[in-house]
Amino acid sequence: MAPKKSVKKSVDVSVEKPDVAEAAASVHVANSNDNVFSKVLNNYSKQSTPKLKLIDSFLAFLVVLGVFQFVFCLLVGNFPFNAFLGGFASTVGQFVLTAALRIQTAKQNAKAFPGVSSERSFADFLLGSLVLHFCVYHFIN
Repeated sequence: MAPKKSVKKSVDVSVEKPDVAEAAASVHVANSNDNVFSKVLNNYSKQSTPKLKLIDSFLAFLVVLGVFQFVFCLLVGNFPFNAFLGGFASTVGQFVLTAALRIQTAKQNAKAFPGVSSERSFADFLLGSLVLHFCVYHFIN
């Protein structure tokens, strides 16, 4: 029997050049996103008081701390589970109390809280923090 002849099939590989209009549109979208981000950042830095910036930085710290605790629990383990729950609940509770403090002390929300001064809202924050940490301390035992 005669050997079979090998038949080579030609494969058509065509590469389409990207449309110039699409590339320009994607660059425009990227530039507009950067522009929006810079406008938001500039507006925040101009209109926020140093007190609100300090509260916002503490809120960001609490978010990073909560993420770190959760990732640590996933990677290493949660052997003393009540310690993990106490620490995570403390972080979340402190975030909620700090967010309430930020809402009450912002100038834009003065109409929503007509009888609440910034000193009273800070006193409420301190009392809530003390109660929260007292409960967490007794939960951990």
